[in-house]
Amino acid sequence: MGIPSEGYEIRQARLFVENRDEFLRIIQEIARRNSTHLVCFDANNMTGRRHAEVAIQYARRSFFSGKAISNSFEMEALLFAAGSRQCNVAALFGIHEQENEIFVCSYPINECVWEDLSKYMHFVEETWEEITPDKEIRIKSLFGISQEELELVGTERIKDLVRERIALLEVNR
Repeated sequence: MGIPSEGYEIRQARLFVENRDEFLRIIQEIARRNSTHLVCFDANNMTGRRHAEVAIQYARRSFFSGKAISNSFEMEALLFAAGSRQCNVAALFGIHEQENEIFVCSYPINECVWEDLSKYMHFVEETWEEITPDKEIRIKSLFGISQEELELVGTERIKDLVRERIALLEVNR
């Protein structure tokens, strides 16, 4: 089976989720109705937009080559975002109840999906690329990055270390 060549689009959004399971059902219905996959990444656990892009690219290759870890494209993308084979770890990279800041991806691109999603989320044009001290602590914990490792390569390379963890998931199947 070949890898579909369609592109993807990632936007940033804020939303409030009262019931996670119900919200996931809504998202799945919107995706089904628009013949696309929708992946919502928790921006607070991501190192930025490039992190989401890399997760989608690896998931696309893995899922459509028949070598997927999971049984859905969405979970495959979350597993790569987490750099983990464990669904409970990957779930930390998806939406949660209460306030959410997310990178939401439509794969393949479908312009109609954004109008449907706008009923449930507010799209923003902010920059979410900064690694604050609190976010650095969270990212180090989520990806098992030691202080020594970070000091060795420099704190400005934390995004590279995360992408390395994602690539290792592909290699260590």
